[in-house]
Amino acid sequence: MNDLVKLGWEESSSPSVNLNTIARVITVQRNSYRISDGRYEYIAHVSGKFFNEVNSSMDFPAVGDWVVVEKLIDEKKAVIKELLPRKTQFVRQAAGDKTEAQLVAANLDTIFIVGSLNDDLNVRRMERYIISAYESGASPVIVLTKKDMCKADEIATIMSELEEVSIGIPIVTLSSITGEGITEFMSYLPPRKTAALLGSSGVGKSTLVNVLLEEQVQLTNAIRENDSKGRHTTTHREMFLLKNGGLLIDTPGMRELQLWEGEHAIDTAFEDIEAFVTACYFTDCKHDTEPGCRVKDALNSGELSEARFQSYLKLQRELAYEKRKQDQKAQLEEKNKWKQLTKNMKTRYKNRRYK
Repeated sequence: MNDLVKLGWEESSSPSVNLNTIARVITVQRNSYRISDGRYEYIAHVSGKFFNEVNSSMDFPAVGDWVVVEKLIDEKKAVIKELLPRKTQFVRQAAGDKTEAQLVAANLDTIFIVGSLNDDLNVRRMERYIISAYESGASPVIVLTKKDMCKADEIATIMSELEEVSIGIPIVTLSSITGEGITEFMSYLPPRKTAALLGSSGVGKSTLVNVLLEEQVQLTNAIRENDSKGRHTTTHREMFLLKNGGLLIDTPGMRELQLWEGEHAIDTAFEDIEAFVTACYFTDCKHDTEPGCRVKDALNSGELSEARFQSYLKLQRELAYEKRKQDQKAQLEEKNKWKQLTKNMKTRYKNRRYK
């Protein structure tokens, strides 16, 4: 087996590339990267040419990316020359007021949306993760940890709430303490496939990684008793090769998940509501006072919950708002680019006149 294959390399990905120059990004910390070619690990940085040609933060390597490198084998260092095309990517709106995409991880087969079976579980937040997971191109799986801390009837109630918003998505309940559910979890991460753990702080992502690797590789903290919330323990994204050959990326907890894209994925994440919308008598139904509104009928009959419908409307508004901000930013960047080009041309013309 080629050393790259155990890292998830598929021979059809880039058949013309020299495999001796390929590596996968394992961790990213500021401007430094740790990469692996399946045999050795290297500390790497991007070349000057690479740095000067990037247009945005999305063009820089992320955990899970495949890159073309020049290896300095004796020094265990490497220079990243090129970023290979991504098959999937999980993107969110960067935290703060700045309109900018943040790439969390790339080339994922599965996204484990992790929550805990305690007071911190938020169904509305789960909907956001589901939309982002579908938009990434990877397959979502919901994982609920700390099963040992809940009674059977409590778990049944939570499962009922989640099943309403996770149509067709597998849900795994497990305990990192007792080991219950771990085998089912691993069935969604076969050898040479890549998955990422995504969720809030304190839901047990790092603890799960330690259990799967059978060693303490990630720091963990207990959740606060007063509000069942956790503190950040993982400070960077890192990919681990599990004993079964699967590849698992642990990520820092997300205090918020602002959507970057999702206008296509929202139809899949809310396919129950979309089915009602399609059945409305009028194609442009506003679901207000129009006759023959299937959505209103579903709300009145209890087929559709008001909370679910309001969440759907809220996320639609949020996506439309983000789209407008992104368009405005693109227009401003284009305007500034042409202003700079015009300024440069005037400067060159002026210099020629006085030569």
